[in-house]
Amino acid sequence: MPNMKVLDMTGNEVSSIELSDAIFGITPNVSAMHTMVVNYLANQRQGTQSTLTRTEVSGGGKKPWRQKGTGHARQGSTRAPQWTHGGVALGPKPRSYRFTVNKKLKRLALKSALSSKVLDNNMIVLDSITMNDYKTKDMVKMLKAIGAEGKALIVMPEVDSKVIKSAANIPGVKTALVNTINVYDILNYDKFIVVKDAVAKIEEVYA
Repeated sequence: MPNMKVLDMTGNEVSSIELSDAIFGITPNVSAMHTMVVNYLANQRQGTQSTLTRTEVSGGGKKPWRQKGTGHARQGSTRAPQWTHGGVALGPKPRSYRFTVNKKLKRLALKSALSSKVLDNNMIVLDSITMNDYKTKDMVKMLKAIGAEGKALIVMPEVDSKVIKSAANIPGVKTALVNTINVYDILNYDKFIVVKDAVAKIEEVYA
């Protein structure tokens, strides 16, 4: 079992924790993680882009010249795609980019992402995060103390508005709950900071 030290908010080691091999100790499956990242990004797309076809642009009702005898190519409308102000051929129309991934692959991808953070020494376990007030300065100080000054994802066991709002204004820092973490966020942030109680919940949910 992977064994990790547990830090307090000042960066000092206070204890250690044994992580579950089934969740934090598997060999990362790159293909599964890639599929979930593509799925996440596809599901974020609005799919509202739209272009006008030749039937939707205004004008073009009259045939511009007679069919034969002019020396020009035959034309039926000034709104065909090859004309200026004409419609767009094969352009995008509103559509949904969503696709579903089966539950087994989702679990494998999440376990792979968590295991990759442990393998790369980019996972930090904290004893607890407590904020006495809404202070961004205190959150910055904590992140500096534990060596997570870059992009960081903070995972908490339950909602704490003081922690969430204290981290909200720090560029590159995001807070999440155990039931809202996803493969994209885990891989996108350099440091995966998780509260000790949240580790127990992750193991309980995904074991």
